Amino acid sequence: MSSFVVALLTATALAVPAPQTARATAAPDDGWGGGTTGGATADAAHVTTVRNRAELLAAVAGDTPKIVVVAGRIDLNEGRNCASYADPEYDLDAFLAAYDPAVWGRATKPAGPLEDARVRSARTQGEQIRVNVGSNTTIVGGRGARIDHGSLALTNVSNVIVRGIEFTDAADCFPAWDPTDGAGGNWNSLYDLISLSGATRVWIDHNTFGDGDNPDADQPERFGRPYQVHDGATDIIRGSDLVTVSYNDYGNHDKTMLIGSTDTPGVDVGRLRVTVHHNRFGNVLQRAPRVRFGQVDVFNNLFVATDDDYQYSLGVGVESAIYAENNFFVLGLETPAADVIHYWKGTRITAIGSLVATPGRLPRRVDLVAAYNAAYDPDLAPDAGWRPTLRTRLDPAVAVPLIVAATAGSRRLSPSAASSR
Repeated sequence: MSSFVVALLTATALAVPAPQTARATAAPDDGWGGGTTGGATADAAHVTTVRNRAELLAAVAGDTPKIVVVAGRIDLNEGRNCASYADPEYDLDAFLAAYDPAVWGRATKPAGPLEDARVRSARTQGEQIRVNVGSNTTIVGGRGARIDHGSLALTNVSNVIVRGIEFTDAADCFPAWDPTDGAGGNWNSLYDLISLSGATRVWIDHNTFGDGDNPDADQPERFGRPYQVHDGATDIIRGSDLVTVSYNDYGNHDKTMLIGSTDTPGVDVGRLRVTVHHNRFGNVLQRAPRVRFGQVDVFNNLFVATDDDYQYSLGVGVESAIYAENNFFVLGLETPAADVIHYWKGTRITAIGSLVATPGRLPRRVDLVAAYNAAYDPDLAPDAGWRPTLRTRLDPAVAVPLIVAATAGSRRLSPSAASSR
């Protein structure tokens, strides 16, 4: 039997991707993250197939170039549940009684023994479900690759590729209550499915993101606010830079993609250059993306926004510069095109070539900025102040639904893929 046939049979048995997929790099002109190489130069000793949490943690650590192939499903909880993470001094019912706004008030955040116990509980969970990824890493999925109940943390690292994996349900067992967050207070959770913090040169491509069988819609209200157990699907914060997010499938999630940490100028200024293209945002409720400070190119994405709880897609935050081109929006009959954009203290956005469809009606070209300005104040300037130059292709908006349906998500990664397609 030839060596080629032996290699092919071995790869099939292990459900690993073909070598050209595992060593693929982002094309030089594939957005701000173009040229990212990850672990493409890894030697044979640093190409690892992982099947459980311990193997995954060991394989992604360190800065040596490496390729980590995820084979099958890895549950980062390893069978543990929220009760197993709880500190002996933590009790949810007692917490709710102590910090009920009718008792504690709304002027200050919780403090005291029960809040301290919640923090300790959250720390215990985080030690179990957070995976810290080193620089110069490619994490790529074999057939059926899935990471459940955990978070990939890319913190102060560079040159990382994540492709071909389904990520589900990074639920926070101990969300924090903040009565000062907004008019009614909010529950805030801690874990993103993928979190970029101070990360540079990152390519996130052909993945699938969702809440699995634990949607936020099934969570109760507490203190009159949704008990939010999920944070972002792909958040890009604290000075992260040169990132491309392409051909991913985001589904049935709330806070999807936050770009930028806070409204206060700091490490984010001059960074947060991100490209978001050919992704499907399927009934995500908000932040697709919400941007502060960054120059963000959003083109050729499919937005399906027919959920009754839909809030917005493009969040225009402080000093942000979103350039949105040739995107396709499917809106519910009761959702006006004006609601695609939301004001978060920003002043400008370019949104051109947009098509909007509603059930039973043909797509129509809509000037999203004009629609927003006609409905809301303050007006936004229809010019982001820059033009993207890093694109491998720009498809007509009318073709986006077919292209994205055929290419986005973890199951659509071609075994021979060597670039963003």
